Amino acid sequence: MASKTSLRAAILVVSTTAAKDPSSDAADVTLRDVFDKEGGRQWTVVETKIVTDAVAQIQRQIMLWADIPDAVDLVVTTGGTGFAVADHTPEAVSALLHRHASGLVHGMLAASLAVTPFAMMSRPVAGVRNNTVIITLPGSPKGARENLQAVIRTLPHACLQASGADSRSLHSGGVKRLEKDAGIGYGAGPSQPAGHRHDNHGHGHDHSHDPGHGHGHGHGHGGLVRHTKAGENPKSNDPSLGPSRRHRSSPYSMLSVDDALSLISEHTPEPRVVSAAVDESLVGSVLAEDVSAREDVPAFRASIVDGYAVVVPQDGNMKGVFTVSAISHASPGEVGGPLEEGQIARITTGAPLPPGATSVIMVEDTVLRSKTEDGQEEKEVEILADGVKDGENIREIGSDVKKGSVILEKGEQISAVGGEIGLLASVGVADVKAYRRPVVGILSTGDELVEHNRRDELQHGEVRDTNRPTLISAVKHWGYEVVDLGIASDKPSSLEETLRDGLRRVDLLITTGGVSMGELDLLKPTIERSLGGTIHFGRVAMKPGKPTTFATVPVKDNAGQRVFKAVFSLPGNPASALVTFHLFVLPSLHRMSGVSPPGLPRVPAVLAHDFPLDKVRPEYHRAVVSVGNDGVLSAASTGGQRSSKVGSLRRANALLCMPSGEEPLPRGTKVDALLMGSLRVDS
Repeated sequence: MASKTSLRAAILVVSTTAAKDPSSDAADVTLRDVFDKEGGRQWTVVETKIVTDAVAQIQRQIMLWADIPDAVDLVVTTGGTGFAVADHTPEAVSALLHRHASGLVHGMLAASLAVTPFAMMSRPVAGVRNNTVIITLPGSPKGARENLQAVIRTLPHACLQASGADSRSLHSGGVKRLEKDAGIGYGAGPSQPAGHRHDNHGHGHDHSHDPGHGHGHGHGHGGLVRHTKAGENPKSNDPSLGPSRRHRSSPYSMLSVDDALSLISEHTPEPRVVSAAVDESLVGSVLAEDVSAREDVPAFRASIVDGYAVVVPQDGNMKGVFTVSAISHASPGEVGGPLEEGQIARITTGAPLPPGATSVIMVEDTVLRSKTEDGQEEKEVEILADGVKDGENIREIGSDVKKGSVILEKGEQISAVGGEIGLLASVGVADVKAYRRPVVGILSTGDELVEHNRRDELQHGEVRDTNRPTLISAVKHWGYEVVDLGIASDKPSSLEETLRDGLRRVDLLITTGGVSMGELDLLKPTIERSLGGTIHFGRVAMKPGKPTTFATVPVKDNAGQRVFKAVFSLPGNPASALVTFHLFVLPSLHRMSGVSPPGLPRVPAVLAHDFPLDKVRPEYHRAVVSVGNDGVLSAASTGGQRSSKVGSLRRANALLCMPSGEEPLPRGTKVDALLMGSLRVDS
């Protein structure tokens, strides 16, 4: 098919709420994601505008895009297509269209009706104004995504025809060629790529792939089918289809831990550089650029001892009795006149030398010979030193730090005990460029959960939420600010609202629970289907923590810019949650805050006893690592390692990287240990 190098699209958000607060709109980000990922690299979204639910504003903006010589190829609107009194988008757009496109409308409605009968409540409109194709989408991000996905592969052809391309050449080769060029499977529906099956099986006749048995027929007689093969276009459950149509096993490929960490490294947002004040709040931050001294340290010639400033004669002989002619303390003030040979000035440690002084004699090398009449001051002092040289007991200007020299380098982390704050303060640096430390949100999910500190006795089926306080304390231990997002119920709409609110408030979101294969495990579907997120992995070959999920979700920041935020959905079992936090979330937090190398420090340790191994999966065994008198690190298990066993976390300061295997690893075997806390010391 003949095509332009890139087709230009514009997005019009119709929402009085979003017009007042652009950060509340999620539809723009969702639609851009569809253009990016499902548009065959043919689209450039050139502009997004937000208008109120007013016909004049809707029409004015569309005409600004469609009635100019350099008109865009496509305008998509989102919002205002329902039955509410304020929903005017279909009427506003219909009045502008020169030609209507009922086929596009039918395609969008068919796709939506396969998901919910309430799609009948939408009033989409599509058509052409001048040379620009215009379609209206629902206001919800989920509905807007589904409608655009339904037609996006046919829209390039529509836009080319609308722009005046020769219809005969466009249609040469027939419909099959058009489908092939658009990546649409014959008979699969408007936007279905070849070889890909519908997520929504609302028809009585379904073609399903039976592994090992070729391509067979099912006739809707209750047979449970897989929606996808594991690792082949994975997609989470669609909760609207009910439990009978959920996956019977995970559609996500089982990744190794190393592969999972590589994906985290690839998709973790880049660190942001901020200006940070030099005070206690800087502790834990990583410098984003070299820091140079603004001043010399010391800024003046200073004594490093209590004693007497002198002018050393050529022979270096300072023996004799001298009158104390001046006093220099370590406090700001006027310095007296120049010191001359034969004069001495009493000086304290850190005080500036009088002009002309060339050396300082320690008080220990002198004897008091006389006092002033009131007895309060020294009058004469005998110096016992011989062979004195210039510069003795003096800190010269810039001898500690030279002005302009690099005192701390990019990538250095400011510690609470390493003296970096003091060094910065000593040279007059009031603020530095540092990587912003992300704010972390913690959310537990599950109708069975109750607050851990609730005083009432548990009812049958209730479980105290241990994950949230555990993860909050772990995140704070590593120096990050936490937002407690509470407990979300197992209801799609409630979970979606809670996640949206959390993503607006934090930089990285951690959830626990809801990532397995049950009908109420809604995290993956909500992230993919409602938030427009991308799940980068949904299973990891490890014990504990196999269902660990990592995703990125497009959101708008306070400036209205599209950004991606990381979401880690961890298993609900307490041990699994804490292990996977340290193994996967912490490296992501480190990358976002510039810490290198990211993740837990890795050290070799010797097993203190025999360790059983899992036969299938590598295990991250909770252990206590201690250092003996010989300096060797030894590792002892914390006990039973069942993922739900909270007691396995007690006293644990390390995760042992244990391979899978049939036989136990014998005592004395050396393994890698990932340190979560301080080493124990054997007594």
